[in-house]
Amino acid sequence: MEVAEGGRQSRPPAGAFLLYSSLLINALFFAHYFLISPIRLGDDGGSCGLSWALKAAREAEAVPPRTAPATGRCPARAPIVIVIVIVMHSGNPMFLEPYWTRHAAASAVVVSGWHRLSYRTTDGLFQSVELENHIRRLHKSVGNAVVDDKHLVFGAGSTQLINALVHALSISSSPPDDDGSAPASVVATVPYYPPYKDQTGMFDGRKYRWDGTTDTWANATTHHSSTTKNKTDIIEFVTSPNNPDALLHRPVLAGSAAIVDHAYYWPHFTHIPAPADENVMLFTMTKLSGHAGSRLGWALIRDEKVAKRAYEYVQSNTMGASRDTQLRMLGIIKVMLANLHGEDDIFAFGHDVMRSRWRRLNAVVSRSRRISLQKIPPQYCKYFKRIREPSPAYAWVKCEREEDEDCYEALLKANIVTRSGVGNGASSRYTRVSLLKSDDDFDVLMERVTDLVNAERYDAPDD
Repeated sequence: MEVAEGGRQSRPPAGAFLLYSSLLINALFFAHYFLISPIRLGDDGGSCGLSWALKAAREAEAVPPRTAPATGRCPARAPIVIVIVIVMHSGNPMFLEPYWTRHAAASAVVVSGWHRLSYRTTDGLFQSVELENHIRRLHKSVGNAVVDDKHLVFGAGSTQLINALVHALSISSSPPDDDGSAPASVVATVPYYPPYKDQTGMFDGRKYRWDGTTDTWANATTHHSSTTKNKTDIIEFVTSPNNPDALLHRPVLAGSAAIVDHAYYWPHFTHIPAPADENVMLFTMTKLSGHAGSRLGWALIRDEKVAKRAYEYVQSNTMGASRDTQLRMLGIIKVMLANLHGEDDIFAFGHDVMRSRWRRLNAVVSRSRRISLQKIPPQYCKYFKRIREPSPAYAWVKCEREEDEDCYEALLKANIVTRSGVGNGASSRYTRVSLLKSDDDFDVLMERVTDLVNAERYDAPDD
C-alpha cells in the first residue's frame, strides 16, 4: 500500500475488493460442490456428471462378501455356541468369491435404469454377438472345446438347456409327420446328474421319455433282446467330468444322440487332455466363474437344425437369456481372458483352492475304515502344461461298514448334510459331499469329518 502525504495510508480501490471477494466465494463454492459433496441428486434422481453412477457404486461397495459358514451357529456375540449341521449338499461355488473380491473394480458393471429395456439386442437378436465371440475366444484359449464348427445357444443356466436339447434331438430323431412313432428313450450312466431324469419326467413330452440307464440298453443289445430299438432313437446324457464322482466319461451307446455336459470341464476342476468335440455340448457360467445366481449356460451344437430347435425352445420358454445377465457375464469373461496364464489366472487360483481341499480331505479319510473316497490319479493337463493333482468339485463318499447301509444318514449323525447317491441312481451306500463352498464351510466340514474318523478308535471292538 502506498503512503499518502501526511503519513496516512491510502485505501485500495473498491473494484479490487469486490474482485477478491468474488474469487474467494467461487473457490469455496467449487470446493463444496465438487470435493466435499460429489453426489448431489436432483428431484428426479439425476444431476450433472456421474452422480447416479457414483451412488450406485457406493451402494455396491457397501455389500459385504459372504463369509459365514452354512451352519446352525449362533452369532459370535452369543455366550453359547450351538452347532447343528454343516450343509454340504449344494453345488454353490462360493470358493471363487475371494477371487472376484480381488477383482471388484474390473468385474463391476453399472447399468442405468433406462438401459436394455428391449427384449432384443441392438442387432435385433436375443443373444449378444459380442458375448458369443468372447465365449468362443475363452474356449480356444483354454483349449477345452472345439467351437469353430458349432452353433451357440444361450439358456438360463445349463439347467434350462437340458430339456431344450432333449426336445430338439427327439424331434430330429422322428419323422416330421409321424405322431405315432415311439418316443425317444432318454438314458444316462450311473451315477448321473439327477435333473436329467427329473426334467425328462416333469416335462413329459410326447416325443421322449426317461428310459433308465445305459446298462439296460447295453445289455439288451448284447443279448439281442426284442426290446432293443434303433440307437438313433436313444438320447444319452454324458457328464464329463462326472457329477458326482468327477471322472471323465464318453458315450456308452455307440450311435446314440449324446448330450455331453461339460459343466466341470475347466482346468480348476480337471485336467484338460484335449478339446472336447462332441456334436452337442453343455457349459455353464456357474462352475466356470462361480456366478450361479446370474443363470447363464450355453450349448455348442454342430447340427444347424438341432441348434435352431433348441434356440426356438428357449425363445418360446423365456424369450432368451436375460440381457442384464449377458452384459454382466461379458464383463466377467473379459476379466478372465485378460488374466489367463498370469498371476491372477482364475483357473490357477481355483485349482490351488480345490487341490488343497482334496488333499486335506484325503489325508483324514485315508485313516478311516468306515468311509472312503473315489480314486482320482494325477493327470497331464494341456492348459497348465504339466501333471496336475486332482481337484474335484465333489467327494463321492462310500460307507464301508455293513451297518451303514444309508451313507446319507450315517453322515447326518455326524452333523454333515450331504446328497444321497440314490438320487444319482446309485446305491444308498454312496453320498455326495460338496467341496465348492466357502473356506469357512469347508473348515467346519473338516472338523466334522475328523471327529467322525477319530471316533472309530472308540467304536472298535477290544482285541
